[in-house]
Amino acid sequence: MTDQEKSPAILRVNNIEVIYNHVVLVLKGLSLEVPQGAIVALLGSNGAGKSTTLKAISGFLPLEDGEISDGSIEFMGENLAGLAPHQIVRKGIFQVLEGRRIFEDLTVEENLNCGAYIRKDRAAVRLDLEKCFNYFPALKDRRKRLAGYLSGGEQQMLAISRALLAQPKLMMLDEPSLGLAPLLVDEIFAIIKEINQREGTTILLVEQNAQIALSISSYGYIMENGRMVLDGPVDQLLNDQDVQEFYLGFGDQGEEKSYRDVKHYKRRKRWLS
Repeated sequence: MTDQEKSPAILRVNNIEVIYNHVVLVLKGLSLEVPQGAIVALLGSNGAGKSTTLKAISGFLPLEDGEISDGSIEFMGENLAGLAPHQIVRKGIFQVLEGRRIFEDLTVEENLNCGAYIRKDRAAVRLDLEKCFNYFPALKDRRKRLAGYLSGGEQQMLAISRALLAQPKLMMLDEPSLGLAPLLVDEIFAIIKEINQREGTTILLVEQNAQIALSISSYGYIMENGRMVLDGPVDQLLNDQDVQEFYLGFGDQGEEKSYRDVKHYKRRKRWLS
């Protein structure tokens, strides 16, 4: 029995369809589960529907003329249908958006306090603020600096810390490696894993860098063209020939190939059926 089967699911996405502008069908009967306390990776190429999946969960679809036309999303056994983003945050879900989306004209500390806007226990907020600075010491040194002057890596640290201040039960990260140098990516993913282990925060991780995403996850899903085409424990996915070829950059004989070549490979027919 896998960890996915042992742990109760904190999040269930049940056969959802998502339509934009009442015309464009983006998600086509998509289902996934995220166990309590796990890190689950959601992988796929550009346009597969990964970010749309997160927006469906966090309630952002109506802001982009999108809607869930079928299926349901349950968090801790409660249907999220009809809830606005701020209500979903109060339930315990916080999404760190692609591109970080920090408030550039506010200081680091002001950005962090925005993450805690739903909390009334200010003493506890101050303690959690120091906890964030322990995870990301660079932010402490820059706490009075305008966030717009931070480097890309520091802004990603700030975005994750802001999410932590909301005390999420489920943190959803959308492409946290985007635009970052490899050393910074390694550092940030190590801290994501540490947050999961120390805080018990469940994490749903959307990422194009399959290698590093799977390195910290226990379970993974792979999307293509709005559908889930493969899922399983990380060890199983890492040994899957399709995953090795399409996402890890290895050919049939184990030779390494560049991602530029891999992304142009024709997907196998069973993935597109």
